[in-house]
Amino acid sequence: MKPESRAKAEAWLAYFSDLKIAPFYLDRPSSSENVVYAGAGASAENSPASAPPTARELRRIAPNPFVAQPKAEAAAPLPAIKSASLFEAGERVVNDSLELIRESIGDCQRCRLCKQRNTIVFGSGNPRAELVFIGEGPGRDEDIQGLPFVGRAGKLLTQMIEAMGLKREDVYICNVVKCRPPENRAPEPDEMETCSPFLYRQLAVINPKAIVCLGATAFQAIYGQKQSISRLRGQWLEFRGIPMMGTYHPAYLLRNPNAKADVWEDLKKVMAHLGLKIKSRP
Repeated sequence: MKPESRAKAEAWLAYFSDLKIAPFYLDRPSSSENVVYAGAGASAENSPASAPPTARELRRIAPNPFVAQPKAEAAAPLPAIKSASLFEAGERVVNDSLELIRESIGDCQRCRLCKQRNTIVFGSGNPRAELVFIGEGPGRDEDIQGLPFVGRAGKLLTQMIEAMGLKREDVYICNVVKCRPPENRAPEPDEMETCSPFLYRQLAVINPKAIVCLGATAFQAIYGQKQSISRLRGQWLEFRGIPMMGTYHPAYLLRNPNAKADVWEDLKKVMAHLGLKIKSRP
């Protein structure tokens, strides 16, 4: 570009920057000779060489901010296009399966939970289950056996499933994180964020008719917001088109047996959704 043309173009760009409309030229082609700036009418290269526009010339072009300008006719809204977010689209794997997901996890070293774990607890149950239970993370017994919900809380979960007229083999059970947090603490947000894409892939592959989140941590990981499980338990929500409900964690029920009646009311709603025969009490 000739020095005279470059100087003129730079003056225009500085003016547009003052008007706070500079970003329109950030995606211009790499060849600046082919750029046509708004209102210029011709490319800088083809414009006759002359001095940069004076302040008087620029004021003559620019609208006066103190004079009311005619309102432009509102443009018709563009039709909304429903599509997956970049995050969701990035999780989708063609011809995905539980075996491929486990293979993708490998000997996971993606977060700090790998440092003290003994076993990765992937999940267990029917790969075509209509109902999926999700907990927050493995405990000591799960870390040893490599299976979810096999300790005291797991035995209570089994009783809950059987009270619904099902067996553990009929449902699928997994956790938000697949490695045991130290001292059975709740998983940290970054740990859940690291592990949750594998959980989301599991849910996409199984495609259940209902999801039950056990406890506040699992509920918040799926629902995406920090909410009180006591306030939202028993209510039908949705996760990517799948009905989901939160209820108390079996470990909470071991400490607060009176809450079992509340959980049974929640499970009856799940049974009705699945078309299962509802008993008066387990």
